[in-house]
Amino acid sequence: MNVGGYALLFAGALAGGFVSGLAGFGTALMALGIWLYLMPPALAVPLVLVCSVVGQSATLPSMWRSFDLSLIWPFLIGGLAGVPLGTILIAHADPQNFKLTVGVFLLVFPVALYFQRTPKALRFGGRLADGAIGFAGGILGGLAGLSGPLPILWASVRGWGKDERRGVFQTFNWTVLAAALCLQMASGLIGREVIWLALLALPGTILGAWLGARVYHALSDRNFRDVVLVLLFLSGIGLVWSSLGLR
Repeated sequence: MNVGGYALLFAGALAGGFVSGLAGFGTALMALGIWLYLMPPALAVPLVLVCSVVGQSATLPSMWRSFDLSLIWPFLIGGLAGVPLGTILIAHADPQNFKLTVGVFLLVFPVALYFQRTPKALRFGGRLADGAIGFAGGILGGLAGLSGPLPILWASVRGWGKDERRGVFQTFNWTVLAAALCLQMASGLIGREVIWLALLALPGTILGAWLGARVYHALSDRNFRDVVLVLLFLSGIGLVWSSLGLR
């Protein structure tokens, strides 16, 4: 890896850590858009998991008052059930199709959330629906470290506020991603190259998470959401551009 490659590795770690510190999720959403320029999913996904768990752990202490275990447990059960399936699917991910799929998801998810401007408070499906969303998030977490987007969108439909949403889904993301990381380590997917890349990326992740948490506390609910959506949308554009071979 040349100097430019190391710069992109650090930039992805910084961007992923910042969004994670800001929103309680998003390391994969930001970092994959940059890291898949440098490495295949077999390296990028476990690296994202390592950085996600570290970034989430760095900001957990300042968010613990927002936690509500009565909301989180259905998501945790569903998420933990979905992680093994997502881990199995890693071996079948084609690099170009993987980048395109993730990129399109990044374009659709922020737009859908942006147009959900008026808070809802739907109770459809109750805890069973919460568990199903957690299961889907667990699959995406095991496959690509993308455990956050579906539950976060679902939280908007449920009508939960910023602090409540942050506490609930940071706990969910941390649990699912930590489980996915343990499974990948047990499966031998965390090799020496991933460990070396993680050592290079973690300073950027920790710095980004610290900066993101400071910004989170300073922003209003509306501003905090809009900043995250813009960053996610730009990352999706870059990833689709790369996957289609546009230069």
